[in-house]
Amino acid sequence: MKGFQRPAFIVLPENSIVPDENLITPPPNQFTHELIRREPFYFIGPQQDRPPDGELSEGTKVVLLVYEGDAYCHVADEQGLYIVVAYHSLREI
Repeated sequence: MKGFQRPAFIVLPENSIVPDENLITPPPNQFTHELIRREPFYFIGPQQDRPPDGELSEGTKVVLLVYEGDAYCHVADEQGLYIVVAYHSLREI
């Protein structure tokens, strides 16, 4: 066989692009909480007409940045994603 074989290409969905306002640079290196279960996340908060923008694994460490007593809060993960998750899915480290 000569050369190499190119893998099949795929087109990523629109929600695979991370908006600039949802990236923290440099990413955090100290964390306050971890997820107690797999949890969907949102870039701007949950909306009825849109699916989650992604999902974090159980045990993911995050920094709690904004919590105003609601069901949801803003966190940042080790990759610098600034996202919204359910507050009850967090455990303080």
